[in-house]
Amino acid sequence: MTEQATAPLTGKALLQKVKELSNKPRRETAKLCGYYTTSKSGQTRVNLTEFYDAVLAARGVALDPDGVKDGRGREPTFKVSVHKNGQIVIGATYTAEMGLKPGDEFEIKLGYKHIHLKQIDSDLDTDEA
Repeated sequence: MTEQATAPLTGKALLQKVKELSNKPRRETAKLCGYYTTSKSGQTRVNLTEFYDAVLAARGVALDPDGVKDGRGREPTFKVSVHKNGQIVIGATYTAEMGLKPGDEFEIKLGYKHIHLKQIDSDLDTDEA
């Protein structure tokens, strides 16, 4: 027996279904509301985050009113990795969030298992020259 994927419920329909299923475990509730995917191997994965976001949206709670995303459909995370060439790329999402512009300079301080970047205020440096 295969499950037929349906469009996830939203809005008032979602809230009504959640109320009807209040005695069920949260994963089962999310699945019955349509918040799941089925892999090629037939494994079902419940999308709790999408489910919770939809419930909050249906209740009028906007967690991210500005819709900050990096333009590729992914939300920014505060996690990066070192590239093969030894570089660490912070990314445009973070530099834009901080209001940084091309040419802004930073002082790099190394600590035990951390790197501290301190922005150099170029306005002060040019006034003294």
